[in-house]
Amino acid sequence: MTIPATMRAIDPDTPGGPEVLTVVRRPVPAPGAGELLIRVAAAGVNRPDILQRMGGYPPPPGAPSIMGLEVAGEVVGIGAGVDEVMVGQPVCALLAGGGYAEYAVAPQGQCLAVPAALTIVEAAAMPETLFTVWTNLFERAYATEGDTVLVHGGTSGIGTMAIGLCALFGIDIIVTAGSAEKARAALDTGATHAVNYNAEDFVTRVREITGGRGVAAVLDMVGGDYVARNLQCLADDGRHVSIAVQRGATATIPVFEVMRRRLTLTGSTLRPRDAGFKSLVADELSRTVWPHVTAGRLKPVIDRAFVLEEASDAHRRMEAGTHVGKIVLTM
Repeated sequence: MTIPATMRAIDPDTPGGPEVLTVVRRPVPAPGAGELLIRVAAAGVNRPDILQRMGGYPPPPGAPSIMGLEVAGEVVGIGAGVDEVMVGQPVCALLAGGGYAEYAVAPQGQCLAVPAALTIVEAAAMPETLFTVWTNLFERAYATEGDTVLVHGGTSGIGTMAIGLCALFGIDIIVTAGSAEKARAALDTGATHAVNYNAEDFVTRVREITGGRGVAAVLDMVGGDYVARNLQCLADDGRHVSIAVQRGATATIPVFEVMRRRLTLTGSTLRPRDAGFKSLVADELSRTVWPHVTAGRLKPVIDRAFVLEEASDAHRRMEAGTHVGKIVLTM
């Protein structure tokens, strides 16, 4: 097939509201050594995209300024060192940027084959949340069969992916949500328990649910004053993992409580990590999780798909907070 010289993309030159997300023409990127050129069919929308649009989360060095952290589509070009057999294969990929476009480049190690059990829209909604939940809840927090964990934002892309993974690996998951409707949606998705944090104190509910023991791990995207409350939810030797700071980047915590109960506080950000690390995670996911995806046992929850020209509406929907699951752009 002939690859055009330019493509449609979302690449705002100034920060701002959703209205800055207009379609522009950009050169089609060329794959470097070890990279694949993907003709993008769909791209996932993630909260870091909103922060980037507002000027608060610049792309890491070397990443394209075009927005978008995950895509799915067909491999149409390869760089040096990549087997020709990859051309024509459907893949989904984790990116450091460049997803809101008709073509994107990804290191081969950050790509996973799209099985027949997934639609291309579902495949585009997998990488960012799957890599994030796996590295933080399963690797950093060591969540394992028989554990009970607490995950905030139960109807978000991260929350719904955490629910799906916990169901696969025999982990009870308590999630929080901001309304009775969202709590019901989380339960329908497969959460063991859902707490409406606007009607109930989640610390009290976690104690009741766990019979006073607390949870083995908390996955937190809230930060701020939630951190100290999360620690009250942890069992002795529990692990607290921070992945975002929506309510503030600083927290006051009871240090002696951390010492006395041997708690662990950790966290991570995925986007700045190098391709070597992301490739290791992809390899682990291909062995441990992807067989379940191939068998149809794990799918992302899709809230809604928008065409590329409606990217501003997609961001408005995410900012409104009414979505359940993933928002996706289609090309």
